[in-house]
Amino acid sequence: MRVLVVGLGATGQAVARHCSAAGDRVVVIEDRPGGSSDWDARVAATHALGVTVLENPDPGRTAELAAGADLVVPSPGVPERHPAIAAARRAEVPVRSEVDLAADVLAGDVPTGEHRPAAVWADRGAPVLIAITGTNGKTTVTTLTAAILQASGLRVAAAGNIGRPLLDAVHDDVDVVVAEVSSFQLAFTDRFRPDAAALLNLGSDHLDWHRTFDAYAHAKANIFVHQRADDLIVFNADDPVVAGLVADAPGRRVSFSIAPGAAGGYRVADTATGRLLVTPDGDEIVAVDELSRSRPADLANSLAACALALDVCRDRALGIAGSRRALVDFGGLAHRMEVVADRDGVRWVDDSKATNVHATIAATQGLERVVLLAGGRNKGLDLGALRVLAPGLRGVVAIGEAASEVRDAFAGAVTVVDASSMEEAVRAARDLARRGDTVLLSPGCASFDWYSSYAERGDDFAREVRSHVGVEQ
Repeated sequence: MRVLVVGLGATGQAVARHCSAAGDRVVVIEDRPGGSSDWDARVAATHALGVTVLENPDPGRTAELAAGADLVVPSPGVPERHPAIAAARRAEVPVRSEVDLAADVLAGDVPTGEHRPAAVWADRGAPVLIAITGTNGKTTVTTLTAAILQASGLRVAAAGNIGRPLLDAVHDDVDVVVAEVSSFQLAFTDRFRPDAAALLNLGSDHLDWHRTFDAYAHAKANIFVHQRADDLIVFNADDPVVAGLVADAPGRRVSFSIAPGAAGGYRVADTATGRLLVTPDGDEIVAVDELSRSRPADLANSLAACALALDVCRDRALGIAGSRRALVDFGGLAHRMEVVADRDGVRWVDDSKATNVHATIAATQGLERVVLLAGGRNKGLDLGALRVLAPGLRGVVAIGEAASEVRDAFAGAVTVVDASSMEEAVRAARDLARRGDTVLLSPGCASFDWYSSYAERGDDFAREVRSHVGVEQ
């Protein structure tokens, strides 16, 4: 085939390797070449495959290449309005993501129409595929699911949006591949079929790309639309949008819930001995008091991971023991409600990964009084929705390009201070905070105005906190 790959990041390189190995004629285009220190090495490695790399082609050339291709594969984040995708649509050329191609690799090892149950691992060459998506919690649940499976004695690879391309991981000699998949990846799928999938939650995000919430939700739903009757979809029963989407899912539906008194599904049970995470049958997984992280979002993530992992574990007793061990040992991921310092009665928390309103609202749950650092580059979201947090806020420090939107969101409801740098933001937060408060960096926006990533933003916050506040724990 003639394959056009859009973007030469990790995903584009994986697609180039895969397609060139299959004998396809591959061209890669990159609109922003030289954006990283290893650019020259990436180009050289791709050329060594016999693949052509075109740097910054004009829109006419891009459209010509797309219209003349048999397949166009966009990297995650390439918008639908990109000249290559628009031209491919006009010419009726298939546009498919890297994760969709990975699904072909897995399906190729199994006779048409045959399900790949965990019980027949030894009889087939492809690993079981677990896929996870949602507005928030994807990386955490992917990490937890992989940890539970490993603690249960299985060979596991984690891949997808978490870092490693799925096309590479599906060739690993493992029992299970656990993949985090984003709305960008799912938007261009027509065959993606995980054996087990999870839809964690849905809130407005990436509307600068998807344009509407319905389009965003539809992309997320692609995680289960190609499943078959024996496949599994794990869903959040506490999220009415999620519950509505999966109502017509073709596979087996298993819910999780942290709502008081929830019946059925994976849930939190109140017992005479304390709160427990339990299976749909009521079997105890772990006591909440044993967990180092037990905020509402933490419990929901833990239940989702258990639901996925226990479905593919051949030995349920080993799976439950592995679940408990992995959950007790899990200390969380960087820049996700990570405590930076606790000094003079004020706790400083880095939640830089919160790049949408849904995540920021969730971050404040369980906190009594908060000084919120919010703002950055808005992704087309209504930051006015943050106003619901006002009763629990001591004050707000508005940062980045969206500072004025943050200020408008809280106008007349809570004190708002603008800051033009992270140093100013930390100083302002220090002045606002009182003993017993939590200073929370949970921006609700992307980081790309001041920083190259949410991790860089979180690191800068932590650095300024240590400099101006100290790190007493």
